[in-house]
Amino acid sequence: MIPIGSVNPVAKLGAGLLVSLFLIVTIDWVSAATALVLELAIITFLGIEPRRFWLRTLPVWLAAPLTALTILLYGRYDGVVYFEFLLIRISDGSIELALATFLRVLAIGLPAVVLFISIDPTDFADGLAQRLRLPDRFVLGALAAVRMVGLFLEDWRSLELARRARGVADRGRLRRLAGQGFALLVLSIRRGSKLSIAMEARGFGGDMPRTWARESRWGLAEWLTMAVGALVGLAATVVAVLTGSWNLIVG
Repeated sequence: MIPIGSVNPVAKLGAGLLVSLFLIVTIDWVSAATALVLELAIITFLGIEPRRFWLRTLPVWLAAPLTALTILLYGRYDGVVYFEFLLIRISDGSIELALATFLRVLAIGLPAVVLFISIDPTDFADGLAQRLRLPDRFVLGALAAVRMVGLFLEDWRSLELARRARGVADRGRLRRLAGQGFALLVLSIRRGSKLSIAMEARGFGGDMPRTWARESRWGLAEWLTMAVGALVGLAATVVAVLTGSWNLIVG
């Protein structure tokens, strides 16, 4: 099994973007199907637990058919028309476009989700700042915001229990949610202000060059990950061109 968890998050991001780059310039079912088959073959060697894989990728599996259904009903009008009612028209063109859209959503969405399953936010921030040279103030601020998401969820539960213990807004769910949301907003602003002062006191956002506690490593594994992403996209494009189904949509 491939130890994808130890690969630099920036390389995972790059591999996903390379696959997407080849697929977004064309909309045909052959290239999307080819990329999807190759991606599923690679995913089987990543050692991801089946339950974890299906839970994390469930939104993609739900979004793909819903997107395809919209294209099927209101997509391209071409060839034989099988059903027509008001604005709805199902034809050969809409069926082909819906199939291409369905496969395309899966081919772009699945690797994006799978590659980010094992990403640690701190490692990702280190890679963005050290490898991509993004401004450290922006990166660290975003990292702090991500770390606060868990606290916000805990605050929401605490507010709900506190309001229930006081008998506040026991009736009227919408009214209770609005009041609780405003309370969470006030609490988050206060916490953000305290965090900003604490980070400024520790030298975050200063003019001096920063040092990093952990080095963002980049080696053979990262280059191989990027190469695999490029090869998947390139193979999908070559197959589509050879079969005559490649359809350039940008130019």
